[in-house]
Amino acid sequence: MTHFSRRDFLAASLAATGGTFSLDEWAFANREDTTQNPNLHIAPFRFDVSPPKGHSLCGGWIKPVVGYDDSLEAIGYVLLGAGKPIVVCAVDWTGLLNDAHIAWRKALAEAAGTTIDRVAVQCVHQHNAPFACLNAEQLIIEQGDLPHIVELDFFNSCLDKARKAVTAAIPKAEPVTHVAHSQGKVVKVASNRRIDRDKNGKILRMRGSSCKDERLRGMTEGIIDPWLKTIAFYNKDKKLVSSHYYSTHPMSYYGDGRVSSDFTGIARKQRQKEEPGCTHIYFTGCAGNISAGKYNDGSHEMRNILAKRIHDGMIASEKQLKPEPIGHVTWKSHDILPPVRDTFQEEVLKKTISNKANSVVNRNRPSYMLAWLQRVQKKIPITLSSLQLNNIKTLHLPAESFIEYQLRAQSIQPDQFIATAAYGDGGPWYIPVSEEYPAGGYEVSVAFCDPEVDAVMTQGMKSLLDS
Repeated sequence: MTHFSRRDFLAASLAATGGTFSLDEWAFANREDTTQNPNLHIAPFRFDVSPPKGHSLCGGWIKPVVGYDDSLEAIGYVLLGAGKPIVVCAVDWTGLLNDAHIAWRKALAEAAGTTIDRVAVQCVHQHNAPFACLNAEQLIIEQGDLPHIVELDFFNSCLDKARKAVTAAIPKAEPVTHVAHSQGKVVKVASNRRIDRDKNGKILRMRGSSCKDERLRGMTEGIIDPWLKTIAFYNKDKKLVSSHYYSTHPMSYYGDGRVSSDFTGIARKQRQKEEPGCTHIYFTGCAGNISAGKYNDGSHEMRNILAKRIHDGMIASEKQLKPEPIGHVTWKSHDILPPVRDTFQEEVLKKTISNKANSVVNRNRPSYMLAWLQRVQKKIPITLSSLQLNNIKTLHLPAESFIEYQLRAQSIQPDQFIATAAYGDGGPWYIPVSEEYPAGGYEVSVAFCDPEVDAVMTQGMKSLLDS
C-alpha cells in the first residue's frame, strides 16, 4: 500500500521551484505562475472508475455493489502552454482522502509531466460510489473482520487508467484561443440541510439528501447558491470543454447497491450526448450543508426529475456564453493544515475500531478520524488551488465545505467570476464555518477539525483570490 510522508509530499511540490527552498521553508508556501498571452492547448480525458461487483460503497457501511444503473467516470483536462502543465479532474466518487487523494494527483502529475501542486482532483460525491482512504483501509485490514473501505487492486487499476488516459490525450491536444463564463439559475434542487433549529439556534433535525417529513420540506430553502456556473474553453468558435459548477449533495437515493452517477451525472451525460464534440465536466461546489431534501422525497422517479432540473440549469447557463480572447493564465496554490478536533484521541479511536460490538459504521468511521489525526501529526498539508483566466477564477477546496465558504469567496472578489469546486482532499470530512459549531447537528458531529479551520480556510481563499 502506498503511504506518503510529509517529506514525500513536499519533495513532489518542491520540484516546481527547482529545489531552491528547504522542505521546511516550502511546507505551507503560496505558489503562483502567470503567463501573458499564452499559446494554450487543452487535452480532455475521461475514463471509467466504476467499482467491481462486491466492492464497498460509501466507506463500507451501506450495501456493496450488486449492479449498475449507470457508470462512474473521471473526467478532466490537461492545460498546456501556461508554464508546467495544469491538470483539473472531477471524479464520480464519494471522496478521495489523505494518501488516496495525493496518489491520484501524483499519478496525473507524472502522466502530464508536471508537479502535484498543479493538479486539482475534486470528487462529485455521489454515495453509491467508492469513498477511498488508503490510510483508513490499512487500519481496518488490521482488524480482519471489517469490509474494505477501498480494494487496493481496484484503486491501483484506476491510477493506471488515469496515467493511460492522460498520456493518450496529450498528443491530441487542441489549441485554446478563447474562454467564456456564464451562469444559469437551477430551480427546485438545492436546499439547506440545517434549517430546523430551536430558539437558541441549535439544530433539531437535519433535512437530508431526501426527506419525507412534510413539515421539514415545507420550510424555507435557507442559505444556498442557486446558480449553476459554466466555464468553457474554445478554439476560435469551437467549444472544446465545458465545466459546470453547482452546489448540492448529488444524491436522489442510495444504499441499494446499484452504482450510479445520480442526477448530476445523468444531467452531465445528457449534455455530453447533445454535444459529443465538447467534453462536459461537472463539479460539486461547497455542499456540506446543502442537499435536495426540500424537493426530494427519495422516490426513484425523482432522480430523473432532479437530473432534468440540473440539465435545464446547464442549458440556461450555456446560452449566456460569450467567448473572449485569453489574455493571461494564472495558476495559484496554497497549502493549509487545518487543526484536528481536540476531542480526537488516538488510543480511544483505536479501541473503538477494534471493538467488535460496534456496528460497521461505528468502526469504519473512526478509521477515517484516526487517519486524519495521524496525517496532521505528520504535517502533510492540503493544497487549495485556483485557475485564473482573464477575470474568471476557479477555486478548488477540500472536503465537505459549507456553502458559506463559496459565498464568502464570491464576496472576496465581487467583480470577478468565481466558480468553486469542493470535495477535493476529503481528509477533514465536513468543514463547517466557525459560527455553526455551537449549533451542533450531524455535520458538526462528523467535522474532523476544530472551529479554527474557518480562519485557515478563509485566509487560504484570500491568498488565492486576491489580485
